[in-house]
Amino acid sequence: MTQTVLILGGNGKIGSHAADAFWNAGWSVRHYTRGTDMTQAAMGADVIINGLNPPNYHDWSRNIPAITSQVIAAAKASGATMIIPGNIYNYGNQPGVLDETTPQTPNTHKGKIRVEMEQAYEAAGVPTIILRAGNFIDPHHNSDLMSLVMMRGVRKGQITAMGDPTSILAYAYLPDWAQAALMLAEKRSEFSTFEDIPFPGHAFSAAQLRDEIEAFTKCAIRVTTFPWWLMSALSPVWELAREMREMRYLYTMPHQIGADKFNRILPDFHPTDLTTVMRAGLPADIHPNKVMRSSGHAVAAE
Repeated sequence: MTQTVLILGGNGKIGSHAADAFWNAGWSVRHYTRGTDMTQAAMGADVIINGLNPPNYHDWSRNIPAITSQVIAAAKASGATMIIPGNIYNYGNQPGVLDETTPQTPNTHKGKIRVEMEQAYEAAGVPTIILRAGNFIDPHHNSDLMSLVMMRGVRKGQITAMGDPTSILAYAYLPDWAQAALMLAEKRSEFSTFEDIPFPGHAFSAAQLRDEIEAFTKCAIRVTTFPWWLMSALSPVWELAREMREMRYLYTMPHQIGADKFNRILPDFHPTDLTTVMRAGLPADIHPNKVMRSSGHAVAAE
């Protein structure tokens, strides 16, 4: 019998990749239309993927609880299992390996909101899987950090580090995350009502990324520093700058996501290789020898 998944936020980077993964596996895929009755849309669904997130961190303290309440009501009415893309905000500033045993001690208001959100799902008693990951890398370049910030200047021969370029940070390649969500959905009957499952993904530094891009383009690439001073200056008048500034610590905190629980649950999962993941943020027109040196500066070859 064909199973059905309801995708919340189907145009976003989470929802679009989840929809592809479930469709390719033979599931019936429904897309929720914002502003309509979510509970009605969820009826008959076996799984709900919650890809809804206020854009640009807008008014999280109001919007996240509102979304959470709406989704919980839909899950209760339909009996569907929720799969939610968790993040590492819950842990606060704790360098090292992060997993389901790491104490959740958020040091930002967004981290506290995420902890409260997950607690609401657990308290509601709806079947919930938190698939917790690091920074998403989207090969479609759909508003992910890699394409928007880190690779933005690659045509000029530079990549941007959000913090210490030698710090190892956790990343999740979205097609891999979506495939893991699918595999967990197909095993959902084996889980407890509430499951916190870390998604190990990959971990690398901006310096390692630079080395990979240099090897691919065969051109010198330098690492520049993100202008946090500008975010500080704009914080009083620009919500996104203010919210980004609060998360600055994440980019100087060396961390990766533990793999033990994930590997026990999904021993047959095969992630995309690191080389492909690192190159995914490159613009489509960048090829070997595409970036070249000119008058002491790196420019895009015509």
